[in-house]
Amino acid sequence: MKKKMICMLMVVAVSVMIVCCTKTNEEKLSGSQSGNVCDTTSVKYSTDILPVLQVNCYGCHGNGNTGGSGGINLDGYTNLKTWADNGYLVGNVRHDPGFVGMPYGEAKLPDCEINKIVAWVNQGGLNN
Repeated sequence: MKKKMICMLMVVAVSVMIVCCTKTNEEKLSGSQSGNVCDTTSVKYSTDILPVLQVNCYGCHGNGNTGGSGGINLDGYTNLKTWADNGYLVGNVRHDPGFVGMPYGEAKLPDCEINKIVAWVNQGGLNN
């Protein structure tokens, strides 16, 4: 009886491991979704950074709207480059200590978007 119970527990444990260790869970752990990995090797302003800013930042810091944002305008490469070069862009989007977490009053951006911003800045913040 004891051997039978141990054998059943082992079968259940192996079954649970097989069910839990699927590709979907691997993707959740690695940060990729549906096989898409967050590629930060060659981040471009026009395709990787600008869309993030337009969706998450321009409501307060762009399109001529800087009221209530301390006058910080991120609209356009030249404006953004100033904040990228002085460290505020990265510090704010990562919610680093000593910085105001952005988007203000919101959750942090997804890790992939933050990683792309950091990579873009570290790669020289090119206007590409």
